[in-house]
This record gives sequence, structure tokens and C-alpha cells, in this order.
Amino acid sequence: MKSYLDFEKPVAELQAKIAELRTLGEGGDAVAIDEEISRLEAKSVAALKELYANLTPWQKTLVARHPNRPHFVDFVQGLVEDFTPLAGDRKFSEDEAIVGGVGRFRGEAVMVIGQEKGADTTSRLKHNFGMAKPEGYRKAVRLMETADRFGLPVIALVDTAGAFPGIEAEERGQAEAIARSTEACLNLTVPNVAVVIGEGGSGGAIAIATANAVLMLEHSIYSVISPEGAASILWRDAAKAQDAATNMKITSADLLRLGVIDGVVAEPLGGAHRAPDVVIKAAGDAIAGALARFSNMAPEQIRDERRRKFLAIGRSL
Repeated sequence: MKSYLDFEKPVAELQAKIAELRTLGEGGDAVAIDEEISRLEAKSVAALKELYANLTPWQKTLVARHPNRPHFVDFVQGLVEDFTPLAGDRKFSEDEAIVGGVGRFRGEAVMVIGQEKGADTTSRLKHNFGMAKPEGYRKAVRLMETADRFGLPVIALVDTAGAFPGIEAEERGQAEAIARSTEACLNLTVPNVAVVIGEGGSGGAIAIATANAVLMLEHSIYSVISPEGAASILWRDAAKAQDAATNMKITSADLLRLGVIDGVVAEPLGGAHRAPDVVIKAAGDAIAGALARFSNMAPEQIRDERRRKFLAIGRSL
């Protein structure tokens, strides 16, 4: 069953009429009804095109959070063969908000790390809605160091509202764990590519997204804080999240223009949730292209280029 966002109401209404006509057509004048269905379908596609050609930053935020949007596990299933998950930080426990392991991406052995939000109530609770605790980031460090030791490129799939903000996470060194994970990204001598597939929230995203190439799906978002959180701080009113989203420059188009990211992966009409297989393949092509750029680079060059790239962000010539 399709799930429509609030701003997609005109499309939802047209689709409801189409479904109603299809039901009537089972026992009536099929030819006349088919013609009306074709007309309404064309109208529905046109309405969807118009909506998605003019999405506001807040609407893009809603698309990035769509419950049917493909998650980490979907990308791994579609892009990585022989995936073997690796668990635990070897210090405290296993954090299932961050999932990682080795596998083969288009014939090449790689390390894949990312946040998994979960697709239903049970899996969301299991994965803590993709919000990692310190042990999750320490696991990421362990996997990155393993990848570096064995010469495996690292692919990071980012989808988190942010790091877990609970007291127990702070007690176990959340900030330090995020910093160590970011440092591990910077120290890699193998190429790493990060793709923001949904939400790229704050340090929770940066911890695994400090990569040689940072890509975003067209309707994903990447920000230092959620629009609701920014509105609460700036205006003491979470209801102003739409204003915050506009002013924060969180969309792929804005971040590409500002030089924060390196590329945008186009999504199918109506967002990734409407054609997951299409967007997963497109993301795979973009990852393969990014990794190919570093195939002939020496390990030290790969590390130094990554560091220079991040030092240059925000500097004016």
C-alpha cells in the first residue's frame, strides 16, 4: 500500500479515483473507463512532476524520512555480494544502529558501513532508529582499521537523524567516540566513499561520512542539526522547522553548490521510495565511478587528498 506525504495530497486523490474506476470497470463499460483511467494517470504523473520539480527544503526533509525509502539493508542487498556482517566494538557491546561488514561490490572486496533505521516497529527498536551509541562508532573505527589493514575500500551509507542523545551514551563518551570515528575516516589510506541515502544528521553522520567522495541522493538531507532542533534553539519553537530547513541549506543542490558534497545521485520521479531498485543501481554506478578515481593513487595520496578536501571546505579564494 502506497504512503503519501501531506504535500502529495493532489496525487493521492487522483490515485484514489483511478483505483475506484478500476473497481467499477470490472463490471461496467471497460473501454470508456480505461480511457478515463489513462487520462487520470497522465494527470497524476504531471502533478507529481510539478510537485517534485519545486520541492521546498522542508518537503525534501519529509521525502528523506519517508518510511518506505530504501534503507542500508536494501542497498547492501542490491549492491553487495557475499556480505558478511561484523559485530561488536570489542570494548562494550554490539550496537545495531550501525551495521557493517565485508563483501564484494562489483567484483571488488570492500568494507561497507552504515546506519540502519529499521522498516517496522520491531526492527526500528532493534536498530534504535539508526541512532548509534558510542559502541556503534567504536565498531565503525574497528571496521575501518580492519579495512585499512587489508586494503579494502570503504563504502559508507549514511541514514541517521543523529547520534543517540541519551544519558548512557554521554556517560560512555559519545563525543569522543564520534571524534575518533571521524579521525579514523581521515586516516584511511584506502579510498572511502560516503552516500547520504536518507538523513545525514550532525556528528552521527560525519563520523562515517568524512570520505574522499561524499555523495547524496537527490532528495536526501545533510545537516548539522535537524530542522526541528534548529528551530527550537533559534526561535524556541519547533513549529518553525520549515523556516529552519530553508535557512540551513540542507538539500543536495545547496550542498553541492557550497562544495560540501561532491555529487548528487538522481532519484526516480516521486522519490527513491517509488522505485528503490532504480535508485539503488544509480547509487552503485556513482560509487563505482568515485572509487575508480582513486584506483591508481598511492595510499598516502588518497589520505592527503581527503584531508585537503575537508580543510578547503568553506575557504574563499
